[in-house]
Amino acid sequence: MDAAFQFTQHELNTWIASLMLAFTRIMAMLVTAPLFGARSVPMRVRVSLALVLSLMMLPLLPPAPAMDLLGFRMMLALGRELLIGAMAGFVLQLVFAALAIAGETIALGMGLGFATMVDPGSGARVPVVGQVYTILATLLFLALDGHLALMSFMATSFSDTPMGGGINFQDFAAIANWGSVMFAHAIMIALPAVGALLLANISMGVVTRAAPSLNIFAVGFPMTLMLGFVLLWATVDGMAGRFELLLGEGFTLVGWLLGG
Repeated sequence: MDAAFQFTQHELNTWIASLMLAFTRIMAMLVTAPLFGARSVPMRVRVSLALVLSLMMLPLLPPAPAMDLLGFRMMLALGRELLIGAMAGFVLQLVFAALAIAGETIALGMGLGFATMVDPGSGARVPVVGQVYTILATLLFLALDGHLALMSFMATSFSDTPMGGGINFQDFAAIANWGSVMFAHAIMIALPAVGALLLANISMGVVTRAAPSLNIFAVGFPMTLMLGFVLLWATVDGMAGRFELLLGEGFTLVGWLLGG
């Protein structure tokens, strides 16, 4: 056999360990990240994509530390890579959740809280307005090359956070604290529509007080429904800018979690 194709058992174990650790981190990210982790994406597609990305990145990755492939240290390293990838994808899921919360809040003000449909990404029943906002967020995510940015963050994370290291438990606290940012952005997105609908409901209350014989349910519901659709059309441009800002903050947190 040619000497160029000869390798030792130690080199083979190191290569297999690096592939397993890289595949675990990338696979965990793809399962939890938006767009890639949707239920409509078959698991075979996600596994195949994670394997292809791992093989492409493997020559550029620092070698994994020497460890037994079936040992306890290897199991701990796989668990760490699973947590790192899952945290990166979960942060971006919070970005999309902010849009869903904003849409649900607006739907309740419009009187469409009962109009729900199954979200193909999570499998849960969400208001139609929230689903529309989620679809818009997905299109903006692709238009802003968010999927490519996520892949770039994941590729550089192996240099900033080498495989087989320890876990920084401050990362979990950072994700929990970032939940307040998600709710703040959701409120800012929904605030114009919710404020206008609140004024409309107050005006209908004044009309009902002045004319008790008026059937406010026959007049108020169509009015708030039509006003809600007009507000959705008028505020969609502002929602795009707010989502871009929120996505930037999310990627900032992802970069910090991945050691960049």
